[in-house]
Amino acid sequence: MAGSSAQSSTAERIGYISRIESFSACHRLHSIHLSDEENKEVYGKCNNPNGHGHNYKVEVTVRGKIDAKTGMVMNLTDLKKCIEEVIMSPLDHKNLDKDVPYFTTVVSTTENVAVYIWDNMVKVLPPGLLYEIKIHETDKNVVVYRGE
Repeated sequence: MAGSSAQSSTAERIGYISRIESFSACHRLHSIHLSDEENKEVYGKCNNPNGHGHNYKVEVTVRGKIDAKTGMVMNLTDLKKCIEEVIMSPLDHKNLDKDVPYFTTVVSTTENVAVYIWDNMVKVLPPGLLYEIKIHETDKNVVVYRGE
């Protein structure tokens, strides 16, 4: 029976922890693989040569076993340090296209920002713990990436 005390004392528990941070950055949606005219057609006002900015909200979610001794999937202090290293230091108050080498050849769409964050978070988190990156570009535009 689900939820019985016998099962709960021996069952392995899986938990999800999310940490939310906000960062501000500017960018220009412009692909080196498209002509200037194609870029204007595809990206519209987001292709403005002077760029535009966002106040991004990013949610980093980890998934794992709840440790029987600590009661945690991961120490939130450690997750916060990883987010500072991977997201806040390199991206906050930056021009993504000019200040982040990754975006010199990759269009700085929110989808690609999510991939960038994922690829760098997996380098600093314990193996297999990262579950999801969710970025709110605006109140109405949200991107989710799970490493697929």
